Amino acid sequence: MKFLSFSDVHGDKKSIKDMLKRAKEDDIDFVVCCGDFSQFGHGIIEFLTLFNEIGKKIYLIPGNHEEMETLFDDALVSFDNCISLHKKVQKIGDYYFLGYGGGGFSQEDADFRKVSREWYGKYRGKKIVLVTHQPPLGTKLDLLENRHIGNKDYYKFIKRIQPKVAISGHLHETMGEVDRIGKTRIINPCWEGMVIELN
Repeated sequence: MKFLSFSDVHGDKKSIKDMLKRAKEDDIDFVVCCGDFSQFGHGIIEFLTLFNEIGKKIYLIPGNHEEMETLFDDALVSFDNCISLHKKVQKIGDYYFLGYGGGGFSQEDADFRKVSREWYGKYRGKKIVLVTHQPPLGTKLDLLENRHIGNKDYYKFIKRIQPKVAISGHLHETMGEVDRIGKTRIINPCWEGMVIELN
């Protein structure tokens, strides 16, 4: 199972064109977007239209650029191939994809703690891919000017449940970085995208 993951294209036409081209290739089964695909909501319908038309599922979470009221949920209603992963779980093959979007630079998230407790009870011991917009704390993915600015609650959840992979975006400065929390490989694919293969 192979999928294309990316984030933070912010409505940029060239980045979107590049991701569409890669997503259409035969080896890609589906697409995962970690948020900030629009510029504060501008271009959201155009983006969803383009990805909906490739005929493959794209699983999305909102970034901090898609958090305005019900913008994200309202936009997805019209697109059958564009599926919200925010605070939801999708079983794809043998894997459970857990998604949680939004967030900027807050290092704690009480709502995520509530959601993650439920997830831990249901999916502990399963094959998991965690998709968040903000990176977890204390890794190469959240290091900005010699200071870690990621989310403590994401880090604790990853350390506890040990997903196969944890994907996040948000920080442009750490694009392409890969690290580990225990056995979990953590990735920031950003606007250049990364292809991830799961066995």
